[in-house]
Amino acid sequence: MEKKTQNWWDKLGKPQYGGEMTIRIHTDINIFDPYYTGHHFQVYSTWTEQLFADDWTTDPDVYGYKIGFHPSQFVKGFLAEGGEFQDATTYVVHLRKGIHWQNRPPVNGREFTADDVVFHYHRLYGLGSGFIKPVPAHTSDSIYKNLVSVTAADRYTVIFKWKSSNPEFVMETLVGNHGPTACIEASEAVEKWGVLNDWHYAVGTGPFILQDFMPGKSATFVRNPDYWGHDERYPQNQLPYVDKLNILIIPEDAEAVELLRAGKLDVLEGLSLPQTLDIGKTNPELVRFSRPRVSCDTLDPRNDVPPFNDIRVRKALQLAIDLPAIVKTYYGGTVDPYPQSLTTSAMKGWGFPYEEWPRELKAEYAYNPEAAKQLLADAGYHHGFKTHIVTEGTQNLALLQIIKGYFSAVGIEMEIRPMDSEAWVAFCRTSRKYDQMVNRHGAGALGMVSEPLNHLERFRAGFPANYSMVNDPVFESFYNRALSVTGIDEFKQIVRNANEYVARQHFAISLVQPNLFGFTQPWLKGYSGQFGAQTNHNELLSFYLSRFWIDGDLKKSIAHQG
Repeated sequence: MEKKTQNWWDKLGKPQYGGEMTIRIHTDINIFDPYYTGHHFQVYSTWTEQLFADDWTTDPDVYGYKIGFHPSQFVKGFLAEGGEFQDATTYVVHLRKGIHWQNRPPVNGREFTADDVVFHYHRLYGLGSGFIKPVPAHTSDSIYKNLVSVTAADRYTVIFKWKSSNPEFVMETLVGNHGPTACIEASEAVEKWGVLNDWHYAVGTGPFILQDFMPGKSATFVRNPDYWGHDERYPQNQLPYVDKLNILIIPEDAEAVELLRAGKLDVLEGLSLPQTLDIGKTNPELVRFSRPRVSCDTLDPRNDVPPFNDIRVRKALQLAIDLPAIVKTYYGGTVDPYPQSLTTSAMKGWGFPYEEWPRELKAEYAYNPEAAKQLLADAGYHHGFKTHIVTEGTQNLALLQIIKGYFSAVGIEMEIRPMDSEAWVAFCRTSRKYDQMVNRHGAGALGMVSEPLNHLERFRAGFPANYSMVNDPVFESFYNRALSVTGIDEFKQIVRNANEYVARQHFAISLVQPNLFGFTQPWLKGYSGQFGAQTNHNELLSFYLSRFWIDGDLKKSIAHQG
């Protein structure tokens, strides 16, 4: 008798059709068009789709898709069957045949073709099809700078040409882009309505149809009965599994937590550690998950002005902070007590993780207040100095108070100046009026989880998020060299070298990389914290939400017990 092959997903149970899924978004939706960007302001990745997506058959123990960077080896075709390099700067994409737009005007179910892909990228980057100027929001990104042309070779073949020969950049930042701008809109809709800034204009190739939108309250979707997609784990199963999808707009965490506890939200993510511990005590039936935050917490001192233009001062700031103690007391031991360089240590095989640092470099990040005082004295600050830090919002105030205490112990008196988000952006990012240090919750300069090429831009002169105002020719060279490589191993070496250089130069003061926490209801199957599948980073809503399913029997039994 032939032995039956077991798949890792068999333990999850067989998917069920029906039911509805309810998730939460923080901010009102005011963008319905991939022409624009913004994570918390759009959900068009629910009805539109991308050329490439994650591999649904990958075992989470092998790769869990919990950070923003999804290496090309774990990316597969979505609207595309696949693709290949024709030469070092040309990538050929082969589209799936038989994909149709939703049966809604003005496309009315016609077939999706290469011309749709060409139109989309021409519109974004001003490459033709009547579009001669790029969207201003995208003129600073890596795609625009390097994309040369997008053309249709035939009905199902698209040819991308660009300046860069870096294969990982092509797959991750261009063709395999998980950003919201990779979602493809219908050309007929643009030709009829222009900017698609009204929810009634929502039409795509995706698994869900936008049925209703109430500003400030909710977006309601129903199953697309003609959807082309099938479950890669169960190829006979047409997607999506749920009949209805509700996205609730809930700005306040407290309200969202109560809905989760009442079983009216199927998943809630982005929770703080205190919230997580409290929910775990009151609702032990909920399934907890975590993933690294998008960056490490950092203090960003201006490297171009005294006293921070002296590396000895920046080293002293780092030595003054006891990271293991902060992890134990502030984070409850839930994160690693190690500093980060540019690239998060969670990106295995990339960057320069702390465990690979030489002993003498680790010593520059270890708690050593006496060494900090000596460095300050060597730099001419025998009695320390006064400084301040401009922080966005109030979420990091308790952490900054701890840092303030450590600095005070070595003679540095730091004033904490909080600003609301809008004022902070205007003061720090737009006008650069700060003259000491800045801190932005959830957007530190180190421990990045996105595509590696983005890391090589972080401290480039003129880069909007270069809050440390670094202008260093050595660091500048890493980006240009990365664009010209032709192999992934060579690219990895450049990223590794850039990480070591940043660690040694102390451009920013590293704290630690927190985790984001969340919970799912036990009846929601498939979600384990995948990046892009939910509302904090929702680039792949159509891909993931169509593959998640509700165990209706379990849900009924739990409701009965309640």
